[in-house]
Parts: sequence; C-alpha cells; structure tokens
Amino acid sequence: MDVYVFVIVVVFIGCASGVVNNILRNQRELREQAPDENPSAELSDLRARVEVLEKIVTDEKYNLTRELNALENQP
Repeated sequence: MDVYVFVIVVVFIGCASGVVNNILRNQRELREQAPDENPSAELSDLRARVEVLEKIVTDEKYNLTRELNALENQP
C-alpha cells in the first residue's frame, strides 16, 4: 500500500469518527431534554404579559411622552 493512500485512509477514519461522535452526542442531548410539560401554562403566562404590554402602550401618559419626545426631536 502506498504511503499516501495510508495517510488518506487514516485522515478519513479520524474525520468519520468525529462525525459519528457528534451525531451520537446530539442524539443523546435530544433524548435528555425534557419536553415542555405544560404548554398551556406557558401560553397563559404569555397572554398575561401581552395584556400588561397593551395596558402600557395604550396608557395616556405613554402617548403624551411619545408626542413630547417627537416634538423635541423635530428640527
């Protein structure tokens, strides 16, 4: 066997083992991740946060502050 072919085979085996190792590690990590146990609770939390943000944005003081800032920034 030629020396160059031997070197190419060794490099190929090294790269292939690294790829296989990464694939196996990723599969193990995916199995270890716990699925979201209660997505409806997360959804209700997000809805509550959106309601708070809507109250802030529709607040008159917020609108007044925005309008004053816009007037200050005019040339």
